[in-house]
Amino acid sequence: MLIVITGGAASGKSAQAERIVCERAAAGKRLYLATMQPFGEAAQARMRRHHKLRAGRGFETVERYTRLDKLVLDKQYDSILLECMSNLLANEQFSPNGAGGNAVSAILCGIDALQKHCKDLIVVTNEIFSDGQVYPAETMQYMKMLGQLNCALAERADAVLYTICGIVIQQKGMVL
Repeated sequence: MLIVITGGAASGKSAQAERIVCERAAAGKRLYLATMQPFGEAAQARMRRHHKLRAGRGFETVERYTRLDKLVLDKQYDSILLECMSNLLANEQFSPNGAGGNAVSAILCGIDALQKHCKDLIVVTNEIFSDGQVYPAETMQYMKMLGQLNCALAERADAVLYTICGIVIQQKGMVL
């Protein structure tokens, strides 16, 4: 099952994703696939916060910043939590090791590869499109690509959830 969780910054997406993983894979193998690169103190503080939230919850953690399709997993998982699509896209688009202009197709190939290694894949992404601002061309291209990814993921997904202020709104399918 592919479950996509979206919403604005600090809307409760991560907490909901972790709750779903823990419920759906109560006694099973859980993988947390972290995509945020530890650039600067703010990113490191956010990563420490997420590690603390997962502590003692049975997650194996793998950090992977680009090329999900090349990730070698030597076992099957009940649930894989990919956190998060917006970081992964930025890494793929802007990193010298990333897919550049082919980031969307590379990421979708990586999603296909991950789904072969789990019963449930939960993907966290971001809703960044509602402020109405015009940004520099590079940022606008990133936003366009994230929109393409989110639409492709939602189309493929069995369930899509939207979070706002910690409240989950079911957009597609049923999770539990």
